Amino acid sequence: MLAIEDLWVNIDDKEVLKGIQLTVPLGETHILFGKNGSGKSSLLMTIMGFSRYQVKQGRILYKGEDITHLPTYARARLGLGLSFQRPPTIRGVKTADILMACAHGRISPQALAAAYDFTPFLEREINYGFSGGEIKRSELMQLLAQDPEMVLLDEPESGVDLENLQVVGEIIGRLLQKDRRRQHREKSGLIITHTGFIMDYVNADRGYIMFDGRLLCHGNPRDILQDIKNFGYEECSRCLR
Repeated sequence: MLAIEDLWVNIDDKEVLKGIQLTVPLGETHILFGKNGSGKSSLLMTIMGFSRYQVKQGRILYKGEDITHLPTYARARLGLGLSFQRPPTIRGVKTADILMACAHGRISPQALAAAYDFTPFLEREINYGFSGGEIKRSELMQLLAQDPEMVLLDEPESGVDLENLQVVGEIIGRLLQKDRRRQHREKSGLIITHTGFIMDYVNADRGYIMFDGRLLCHGNPRDILQDIKNFGYEECSRCLR
């Protein structure tokens, strides 16, 4: 589904990604751990094609097609979708309107909202006055409406209380078709996390640690999370040295 080959990326004159190699097969969910400032969000933004992130070397392939220099809207049309860590507030646009725009008639905003106890928010402006958990639910429902094949999630547990986190986990499970066997899934996912809390609600197939713009190791995500709990991210810096 997604392949990243020797990716080097700058923001202005600062190098933020250094030789990233990553493959996410069809039907799998991969999770990327790292402390704040390690380059996790920069990787997702680069995959989605935001212009601030300048690819200096390497390629991004989506379903075999080189998308390295495609604009963001073209990547979205091909089937990539991103949930931001801190989605913006948009005044003057109702939540129902953005859901309708994302869905293109596939599903009604009312049906989506009813499934996740969100109906009272449909007539409100996007994220205006929402709590952290309400913002995440709104953002993920927009992804459900868009129905992407490659799902990119930037710290979905950030700012979410435990009650809302369970609902967030349910929506992500639906996005990634976790009710199906892996070989029958048509979606793939890349989730980035600082705390690992989302793993209590969403199973991942493979994990990675990012440190200083590099992917340092990979393996079973729960084993990696346990190592982080035991030794901290600073252990990664010793590996890097």
